[in-house]
Amino acid sequence: MSSRIMLAAKCPTEELSLTNCAVIKDESQFDQHVTVRNGIHKFVFSLRSHPGVPSGSMGFSLPQRKWAGVSIGQEVEVTNYKFDKSKQCISTITVEIDFLQKKSVDSNPYNSDHMANAFLQHFNNQAFSIEQQLVFSFSDKVFGLVVKDMEAMDPSILRAELSSGKKPKIEIGLLTGNSQVIFEKSETSSIVLVGKSKTRESRQSIISPDWDFEKMGIGGLDKEFSDIFRRAFASRVFPPDIVEQMGCKHVKGILLYGPPGCGKTLMARQIGKMLKAREPKIVNGPEILNKFVGESEANVRKLFADAEEEQKRLGPNSGLHIIIFDEIDAICKQRGSMAGSTGVHDTVVNQLLSKIDGVEQLNNILVIGMTNRPDLIDEALLRPGRLEVKMEIGLPDENGRIQILNIHTSKMRQHDLLAPDVEIKKLAAETKNYSGAELEGLVRAAQSTAMNRHIKATSTVEVNLETAERLKVGMHDFLSSLNNDIKPAFGTNQEDYASYIMNGIIRWGDPVRAVLGDGELLVQQTKNSERTPLVSVLLEGPPNSGKTALAAKISEDSQFPFIKICSPDKMIGHSEIAKCQAIKKIFEDAYKSQLSCVVVDDIERLLDYVPIGPRFSNLVLQTLLVLLKKPPPKGRKLLIIGTTSRRDVLQEMEMLDAFSTTIHIPNISRGEQLIEALELLGSFQDVERASIAKAVKGQNLWIGIKKLLMLIEMAMQLEPGYRVSKFLSLLKEEGALGSDKFVAI
Repeated sequence: MSSRIMLAAKCPTEELSLTNCAVIKDESQFDQHVTVRNGIHKFVFSLRSHPGVPSGSMGFSLPQRKWAGVSIGQEVEVTNYKFDKSKQCISTITVEIDFLQKKSVDSNPYNSDHMANAFLQHFNNQAFSIEQQLVFSFSDKVFGLVVKDMEAMDPSILRAELSSGKKPKIEIGLLTGNSQVIFEKSETSSIVLVGKSKTRESRQSIISPDWDFEKMGIGGLDKEFSDIFRRAFASRVFPPDIVEQMGCKHVKGILLYGPPGCGKTLMARQIGKMLKAREPKIVNGPEILNKFVGESEANVRKLFADAEEEQKRLGPNSGLHIIIFDEIDAICKQRGSMAGSTGVHDTVVNQLLSKIDGVEQLNNILVIGMTNRPDLIDEALLRPGRLEVKMEIGLPDENGRIQILNIHTSKMRQHDLLAPDVEIKKLAAETKNYSGAELEGLVRAAQSTAMNRHIKATSTVEVNLETAERLKVGMHDFLSSLNNDIKPAFGTNQEDYASYIMNGIIRWGDPVRAVLGDGELLVQQTKNSERTPLVSVLLEGPPNSGKTALAAKISEDSQFPFIKICSPDKMIGHSEIAKCQAIKKIFEDAYKSQLSCVVVDDIERLLDYVPIGPRFSNLVLQTLLVLLKKPPPKGRKLLIIGTTSRRDVLQEMEMLDAFSTTIHIPNISRGEQLIEALELLGSFQDVERASIAKAVKGQNLWIGIKKLLMLIEMAMQLEPGYRVSKFLSLLKEEGALGSDKFVAI
């Protein structure tokens, strides 16, 4: 039949308003399904009849009137609608669900499988459209539904053919007994759904859909990031049902620790971006503290207030709240460790502990703490259930450095501002022990060097626009910045050991060559041996025999990425405790590098030893004994070179046993050794050396190379004719020539 104009009316009964059907007086007027046109828009309804509807009117429930945009008394055009059952039967229908009235909200779980069965029975053979609004009664509760998505049945199934796999989307469909119903909780809803007919939405990954691991910009931390992901997020990606059945609890805290500039804050920031969670709350530790009583604890409670409120309202469906504490050691120091303090730190720690894993524990939070001093943090905070995933973010290895340099030069490469001679691999090899922040600084310094070339040095600072357009950052810019601008905090301070060997190593005889050979062997052992990650050697010998210079030479030749000299001249005026802390810090820094060498110079001076008394610092002695024997962490290797002029004293202190081996550094004790040293130094002429050789022939000698250098330089200040006699008289005055001290080595 042709279309007919009818008036919109109220649905006559409450029961009929729950049927999702439009109601007319006489069912015979139309087929089972009709199209209702409201001006330009058309809507499809299934029909029922009821004598309470006036003739010429069609009854609609309130949700139907809202959806179709019709008001009571409005004229609508009604036409019969025929379904094409080969194309319009619904295979899957996804509906968004929420409580119809907020006063009927409860936290009881609703079984989505039972709801799906009730839905199919209630609305079988009815018409549904995308964005259609309807009401649904289940378990004495009334729910509001919105149709979100519909897929048609694949007609090939009916013809017993192989399915193509893809099901076409449809705007209008007919619900059948074989249709699958999926319930999707609306974003603001607090309904708790259980069962398998829950939406795909509730099962989808918490990882943001547009996230790209390649673009995360964390170079060299792939392994650490995958470890954090495995420990902290795997359980959150799984469907909640499976997690519940396993009795698995989500990880609620991560502690990232390691040297400054290695990417802790960057990683925490990226975790926040990666997760489809709210914007993380980032808190600097000291911001929490407040001088007023109770305010610091209130600040901690405020951080967790949103998560608490959402958990009470939404239960297991609550979203993830991330709280990032930068410098967490500022507020979570060991309780009772701050003598004479007001106890504010202690109460803040207590408050934080109770919030993360107290009696009323929260399951919708992830606390990420960052520090470079994990030793200061209260141990109760580090147990499982709190900050249980502890991850060291260390210095990047060579592959990591390549990644970091590629990240920071990618924009320049993209805009053709990087010269073709820049070798990232070579730069990565040169930047041992550089942290991520230092590598970024290196790139910035190279850019500044390149820009500086295009600035005119006139009375005003101007950019030379003609040449600036041809700006390219070249390899020489990077190398210049590497040598002059950016030095690694955990690297090798070349100026340190360069001062010890400024005159070079004078190989005056076999003893020196033997010492350097043994040193090279110990370096190779440290590098290659899996059984001895800790190698320590003591260079002992008389004063001025060049022990420190040899130790510095062995360490320099090792080419280890981390070389530090622990020297008494850096600790002048330190108290015993301060000295112990300084020595301990050097060793702790050494443990952060893959290969390290620590030179402990002039041990008896470090120990404050004096023969009168005798007096020494037992505290420093015990510190050194512990550190000399303590093996480095797994995967790290350490070479320790000690120097002393008082072997007998160290023997008394039982310190010799702490070293793996001892090498004796002798003085020059023979005439030919003295002449060889003079030749190598090239200070005297051939004639002068011949007369010195004649004078020392058959004489006992005993002089350290350092002292010899001093005497030569004194003699060289005179006129050529007087040098030899002055040098020989200086040797006699020092007791080095014709001395009874001569010892055959």
